[in-house]
Amino acid sequence: MLTQRQNAILEFLQKSKQAPQSAILAFIVTKFDAISKPTILRDIGVLLTAGLIEKIGRGRGVIYAPKNKNPFLFHFDPESYFKISQDQREIKKMFNWDIFDYPTNFFTISEIKRLKSANTEYLKKRAKMDRTSLHKEFERLTIELAWKSSHLEGNTYSLLETETLIKEAQEAAGHTKEEAIMILNHKRALDYILESAKQFKILKATHVRAVHSLLIKDLGIPDDFRKIIVRITGTNYQPLDNKFQIEDAVKKIVELINKEENPAAKALLATALISYVQPFVDGNKRTSRLMANAILLAHNWCPLSLRSMDETAYKKAVLLFYEQNSLELLKQLFIEQFEFAVNNYFG
Repeated sequence: MLTQRQNAILEFLQKSKQAPQSAILAFIVTKFDAISKPTILRDIGVLLTAGLIEKIGRGRGVIYAPKNKNPFLFHFDPESYFKISQDQREIKKMFNWDIFDYPTNFFTISEIKRLKSANTEYLKKRAKMDRTSLHKEFERLTIELAWKSSHLEGNTYSLLETETLIKEAQEAAGHTKEEAIMILNHKRALDYILESAKQFKILKATHVRAVHSLLIKDLGIPDDFRKIIVRITGTNYQPLDNKFQIEDAVKKIVELINKEENPAAKALLATALISYVQPFVDGNKRTSRLMANAILLAHNWCPLSLRSMDETAYKKAVLLFYEQNSLELLKQLFIEQFEFAVNNYFG
């Protein structure tokens, strides 16, 4: 694990793209008190050894640069990052249109092999199941995803209460009507996705709107693209506030996902970018999570229940994407949840 100072050096280089030793020293002494030059040089050495930065040139002409050039994968230590208050963090405050031009090869070769191997196991397990067993397993995954996705939005239903609601149409005492509707809307949206999974192979903006419309039904939320400003709790990032720009951004999301070949990358892009654009007044993250599953199912990849996902880690990962456009934490969570789904469902 990197120290706070080493993280600061790495973040400085990611922001600067490259810098000589003198610039790094000048930056660090403004952030940390009583730090000697040898100490900072040792920190640079640690980053070099870890393969996080590289040394370019010789002698006095040496400069340092981040080894990874893809902004989607810039490293930010969440513990250090979120110790800084919301108003003090240096962030990309406004919507970043350049994000649609970032390279989408954010899974390493070993990670792709790992994901493909897991999905092969999923397909083998699924092939052994009869139709009734498969239906029951999708029902179980639906219940657990509806519960977890709703819980991430503040819904207070327990998993067992969610199961009773979905299976027996029995609302739990001590909860609002809206909470029950939210959960049942997840089921309706997932049923729609399962019934028409193939259509999500080539994504359209209408698919995003259709899933969102099912998720927010009877909750008093407009199902059209947003025409008003929204603010997000916990961050000073400001999403687009113009309907025509929002429509353009959603179009670019769809184009980017369709251009990508790897289903896992497609799903991760949907998770991150729909949330980032915030095309609707509410229900954006719910839509992003279900669209990711729609994409996975369309390509015969295992869907995610997210049941075991740490909620704080997820919220930090999303905020980090809003503020720095880094997918690093979301990618880690995706891989973990994909492997969890393969290991815990379908046999």
